Amino acid sequence: MIRFLDLKKVNAQYQKEFKKQFDNFLRTGNYILGEQTASFENEFANYCGTKFCIGVSSGLDALQLIFEAYKVMGLLELGDEIIVPANTYIASVLAISNTGLKPVLVEPCIETYNINPNNISNAITSKTKAILGVHLYGHVYDVDGLEKISKGYNLLLIEDAAQAHGAISKLGRRAGNLSHAAAFSFYPTKNLGALGDAGAITTNDEKLADIIFKLRNYGRISTYENEIKGYNCRLDELQAVFLNIKLKYLDAENSKRRDLARLYFRNIVSSKVLLPFVQNTEGHVFHLFVIRCEKRDVLKSYLLKNGVETSIHYPIPIFSQQAYSELYNDSFPITESIHNDILSLPLNTSLSESEINIVSTLINKF
Repeated sequence: MIRFLDLKKVNAQYQKEFKKQFDNFLRTGNYILGEQTASFENEFANYCGTKFCIGVSSGLDALQLIFEAYKVMGLLELGDEIIVPANTYIASVLAISNTGLKPVLVEPCIETYNINPNNISNAITSKTKAILGVHLYGHVYDVDGLEKISKGYNLLLIEDAAQAHGAISKLGRRAGNLSHAAAFSFYPTKNLGALGDAGAITTNDEKLADIIFKLRNYGRISTYENEIKGYNCRLDELQAVFLNIKLKYLDAENSKRRDLARLYFRNIVSSKVLLPFVQNTEGHVFHLFVIRCEKRDVLKSYLLKNGVETSIHYPIPIFSQQAYSELYNDSFPITESIHNDILSLPLNTSLSESEINIVSTLINKF
């Protein structure tokens, strides 16, 4: 069986370092916001090219804390509208509605699956205050297009970089340094995955960073002195231990992902599937390798019968979820088409070239 993702195999190479650093962690007796968290924040900020990184408890909390901080700063208020791609994962939209803001869904580009800048202007109203761009599947969104719109309409530009650790724009800037603030998830399946829930926020805005540092830790400015109403959304010190280890290997692992993706591009020659559109192969980190097929469900079953696990990211659009029934309308044909046709093939650092060849051969025979 070729598993879609085997996290045990992915993390096997780190076991010695994990165990050594875990023993060191136990000896310190410092389990919350210690040296490991501070070290990771510094290293990840340097990696992304930003001035600040704030470690938090999850990618969802990262997004929510960004919105909450902008509310504290007076740049957002309840009921403000945030533009977001209609085909993103539900966490992007949850972060908006959970903080009392209004999500406005916009169709993506059919080629890249990222938000289409050409569709944004028509969605802007007097209540629009921000754009939440998503680097879906590891492919950086149209940076020039979104920056032009955000500056032209004086909107905040925020990145959901949960699937784009290490992704690079065509001008050489990394995801996390392409906006006013960016949110990362380190969920175990991510390119930079922890061994549990974890997240981070990157920004060059000192005031924003200062507020988020407080918000994540009860709004504290000292142990029993609270300046603002905050939350308990801290990056766990133990997860910071693991992330510090894995960050050193991120570029090499992303390089392997690109090599495996190139094998798929070279080997799959079928008129029945559409391969991903990639504008900048060297900048794409291939968190997922997503193809399209009109007979997606049949292909998925066929591959499983032949020993290949696949997945769908994502089978149900946000506006078709019961939780967001109020967002439903009939103006998202591109999003619906994408959700009906997409299929994620196995692609991760535990896979061999021979396994990629097997998957490719099966697809060509389909």
